[in-house]
Amino acid sequence: MSTSSNKPTVKQQREAQRAAKVAALKKKQATEKRNRLIGIILGATAGVAVLALIVVLVVTNPAKTPTTGDDPVASGDRDAIEIEGLETWPGLTATHVDGTVDYEMTPPAGGDHNAVWLNCGVYNVPQPNENAVHALEHGAVWVTYNADEVSGADLDTLRAALPSTYVILSPYDGLDAPVVASAWGAQVKLDGADDPRLQSFLEKYWKSPSAPEPGAACTGALTGEGKVG
Repeated sequence: MSTSSNKPTVKQQREAQRAAKVAALKKKQATEKRNRLIGIILGATAGVAVLALIVVLVVTNPAKTPTTGDDPVASGDRDAIEIEGLETWPGLTATHVDGTVDYEMTPPAGGDHNAVWLNCGVYNVPQPNENAVHALEHGAVWVTYNADEVSGADLDTLRAALPSTYVILSPYDGLDAPVVASAWGAQVKLDGADDPRLQSFLEKYWKSPSAPEPGAACTGALTGEGKVG
């Protein structure tokens, strides 16, 4: 008596294997799709976080006004600087003239002047008023000193306190203070080379936009006698 076998045929085995492979492939594709979606979400989240961080940094750290050269303050801060003993002369004329000028302040801090400016730098002898005033017109600061009171280490200290450009340093005959700092229309008499008001004056008036011709050249014209730096 014969009995039927429950063993699948070869064809059935092949179809089962193929179905298993298809199912495995679909599972793999679904996993890869899910991983790609997770990656996209994470990337987008990270991008939003970076953007938010940039916005926070911009808001909490606004851009500062750039300065020019070694200018210690932004131009918008100059008006807030107060200097004890400061004298000012608004409305000074700036006509080019020949010969000497009778200035209303000593040393002169603006007014009519020679058509040729004095080159900025360090001088060891007095310089002509009319040429130095032209340099003030360009935004330079003229620091003068009484050679009987400021010399040696004090002079070194004074020189080291000054910017490398747009400054004239020279002795001045008959000066009634150890050091005087002058800019166009402004001046302060200082007690010595280490007077802290010098730095305040430089912060307020060095390359000041209130000069008639700020930023015009401070080189390429007259090099006075005794230039040492």
